[in-house]
Amino acid sequence: MGGAVSAGEDNDELIDNLKEAQYIRTELVEQAFRAIDRADYYLEEFKDNAYKDLAWKHGNIHLSAPCIYSEVMEALDLQPGLSFLNLGSGTGYLSSMVGLILGPFGVNHGVELHSDVIEYAKQKLDFFIKTSDSFDKFEFCEPSFVIGNCLEISPDCTQYDRVYCGAGVQKEHEDYMKNLLKVGGILVMPLEEKLTKITRTGPSAWETKKILAVSFAPLIQPNHADSGKSRLVHLPPVAVRSLQDLARIAIRGTIKKLIHQETMGKTGNGLKSPPRFKRRRVRRRRMETIVFLDKEVFASRISNPSDDNNNSEDIEDDTQEEEDAKPSELKPDPPVNFLREKVLSLPLPDPLKYYLLYYREK
Repeated sequence: MGGAVSAGEDNDELIDNLKEAQYIRTELVEQAFRAIDRADYYLEEFKDNAYKDLAWKHGNIHLSAPCIYSEVMEALDLQPGLSFLNLGSGTGYLSSMVGLILGPFGVNHGVELHSDVIEYAKQKLDFFIKTSDSFDKFEFCEPSFVIGNCLEISPDCTQYDRVYCGAGVQKEHEDYMKNLLKVGGILVMPLEEKLTKITRTGPSAWETKKILAVSFAPLIQPNHADSGKSRLVHLPPVAVRSLQDLARIAIRGTIKKLIHQETMGKTGNGLKSPPRFKRRRVRRRRMETIVFLDKEVFASRISNPSDDNNNSEDIEDDTQEEEDAKPSELKPDPPVNFLREKVLSLPLPDPLKYYLLYYREK
């Protein structure tokens, strides 16, 4: 599923396109998408496709199209401190973006069927925490992943504020999914070929909204052929933060406030990322068609008949845009990690500085 927006040259341009097409509509969701580069979740040999609005699958590793993740994030109405359950957590890309919004006092759990995918997700999570400059802009709710079939979750598990299922749900499993929600919670899942948002308004009351048409591979049914018994999935317990962790969160928060106040005093506005300079793009002249065949995704391009009539005009537009863009060819310097610089300048023992920075490499 995908192909709704033009391909981007980098992660920021992909997000710009999703905003322009109204898939990303809120600032919190935009910040989370910009903070995590989608290409980091691709295998190296497939990264050229990372900024296309297409799903990607390689073996058991799978990423939905960016427009789908955008709609999911917006529909979940995420807020700091909520609990989130990702059924079919895959690479952990969505769970990590959600974790940036949930903050340090949220709950972020994922269930994934394939052990190799869980290992892949843990590697990508570790890479993000250790190397991304975006990490210091947030207080992160780190995802926890468990292996198992999401249709076999232990009945005594806690309920969640937000639940997402990343596989097609049959009608007979709808009530099972609903029961994972707290009252007031939101469930987003592909139900009968529609991405569906269900809000639990009371113990037995629900509101349902169809978001858009989608095509997902169906949930894999549990296989009890070997033992004849169900293999219950036990979700992680809700952990209580240690006093040491709480101190780190409080200190980092105080430093961020000081940085913000200093910047306000110097410039009169808050911290902003440097402007991103890029060449204007002409209106898209091709449409994407996505074909689903036997659970696999194929993408094809269909030429717009107007292309042949507008070639000369398009060339002129491209030439003019390139001329307009020349003064802006220089890329700005990468954004400064103010939190890191401030921590490293403090009169503290080095081990404490490294602790405050989560022992990150950058």
